[in-house]
Amino acid sequence: MDKPNITCYLKPTCGWSEGVRSVLRKHDLTWDEKDVVNNPEHRAEMIERSGQMLQPCVEINGNMLADVSGDEVEAWLLANSVVGSTTAEADAPTDQPCAHEMPEAQSMQFKN
Repeated sequence: MDKPNITCYLKPTCGWSEGVRSVLRKHDLTWDEKDVVNNPEHRAEMIERSGQMLQPCVEINGNMLADVSGDEVEAWLLANSVVGSTTAEADAPTDQPCAHEMPEAQSMQFKN
């Protein structure tokens, strides 16, 4: 299989972004990574190309996958025969929000 042309618009530290990276590493793919937090030009490019403001956005061979998880990227790669099935494991969670977006453990409150 030919290696696909992949551009990822990601945050440096984010569960969703790391999930995308993990899937790409799992399939031994290379990608051009654009930091949408520290580079306003990359963020503007992502918004222009994807039509929306949420990340991760992943462009594969000209197909834009907007606001996706690693699981969604992997499903698209497999469905479009960009990669084949593998027994390799992802090295990070592929469908998890950023740590600051995780719900805090809450105790249940019961009324008497």
